Amino acid sequence: MSVKQTLFQRIVAATCAIVMYSIPLSAQNGDLEDESALLSALASADAAQAKGLDRQLQRLWSKSGSASMDLLLERGRDALKSEDFAAAIDHLTALTDHAPEFAEGWNARASAYFHSELYGPALADLERALALNPNNYTAIFGLGTILETFGDNARAYDAYARAKAIHPHFEDVTKAMDRLRSEIEGQSL
Repeated sequence: MSVKQTLFQRIVAATCAIVMYSIPLSAQNGDLEDESALLSALASADAAQAKGLDRQLQRLWSKSGSASMDLLLERGRDALKSEDFAAAIDHLTALTDHAPEFAEGWNARASAYFHSELYGPALADLERALALNPNNYTAIFGLGTILETFGDNARAYDAYARAKAIHPHFEDVTKAMDRLRSEIEGQSL
């Protein structure tokens, strides 16, 4: 084997390695980036498949297209996890101010407002989030939770049913619907 052939083989091997590592992991693992395809698959998935599809949708919905906006979302979510709701509202307000067409920013800030017992602003943010992304079942669930907090259980149940239609294996929705079912559908004799 000549030196040129050996060098050529090494170059080809290195190029293949670079190409393989430059392909996003989501493409290698068969993840989808098409929201409608993910939602369609979610509607007919079994419970195990639904968990993976849910993660893919949450990842997709968390991409703003801007690294700095994604950082604000991450900081807001971190503040939510540590129950620093004022900081979460600050970060997420900066996000919604700079990226008003990014639905997940509104949804996350609605959660921060809800935990701060600021239900009016939470509802307004959910309205905006759902106007931008009407398929966001976590935002629909949030709407149901606020309606239930207000005692509007019939409309809360309708919101939960809408979220369940999109994501049939959403455990929190199933629990909420079970909790309200007898009141909404009546008790059997």
